[in-house]
Amino acid sequence: MFGYVRPWRDELKVRQNRDYEALYCGVCRALGKRHGFPARMFLSYDMTFLAMLLDGSPPEQVRARCPARLWCRKKTCTCSSGADRAADVGTILSYWKLRDTVADSSFWRGLPARVLSVLLKGCYRKAAALRPDFDETVRQCLGQLRQLEQEGCPSMDRTAEPFARLLTAAAPPGGHPARDRAMEQLLYHVGRWIYLVDAWDDLEEDRRRGNYNPLLARFPQGVEENRDYLRTTLRHSRNLAASAAALLELGHWQETVENIRYLGLPGVEELVFTGRWKAANHTDRRKNP
Repeated sequence: MFGYVRPWRDELKVRQNRDYEALYCGVCRALGKRHGFPARMFLSYDMTFLAMLLDGSPPEQVRARCPARLWCRKKTCTCSSGADRAADVGTILSYWKLRDTVADSSFWRGLPARVLSVLLKGCYRKAAALRPDFDETVRQCLGQLRQLEQEGCPSMDRTAEPFARLLTAAAPPGGHPARDRAMEQLLYHVGRWIYLVDAWDDLEEDRRRGNYNPLLARFPQGVEENRDYLRTTLRHSRNLAASAAALLELGHWQETVENIRYLGLPGVEELVFTGRWKAANHTDRRKNP
């Protein structure tokens, strides 16, 4: 997926970082077990965040060989229901993100995404068979989003809404109305934040290629001059997500999720807006799982 939703590692306790890495590797194991090796190539921090929200129990750690580093036996958690659903949801979203890239690109520019989508297609079919309701929601929301993009919609809220809504479907209702509502609001506002941060991250590329970008459509006279406006609306989404999360009991992952809400999201946002995100992301993925 996108990889924006991650903790701020410098402020995690040793125990929290150890358990987070174990869950990250556990989601990777779930991807391989449920959908095959190609699905593991699309592991992201966003999937790990979803797994934490869905299952508050502490990870049961075992040692397993890392497929990315065959010489390394790492601590990983045994697959939980949260990791399993995160693997299914992440595979579905990864596939449709690739197909969206293919649709938005010329043949040659879209060729890498086309090849990867073919590689992932079998994995996607398994995930869609397990989560047909979520797959249908993703299809509908992305169809609405594509229509808005084709119309050149100048409203950031209207274009961010379908993506935010599809993310709310990632967590199924649990039969507790108050908790379900809080979870829905948390995922909705995190989804809106992801969409708009990604729009800024892609701004220069979209401008150069003439692609639709909600920020270019909203501010045709100059996006950079309205940076403060965008940062304000992003902060508003983060605050609403934090308010919703405060109503949830997340068990073992409570402190790690708070780190993501109050430090990780603002930190990533700052890196994106200062043009340091791609370099920092590359470095982080080399140093950490």
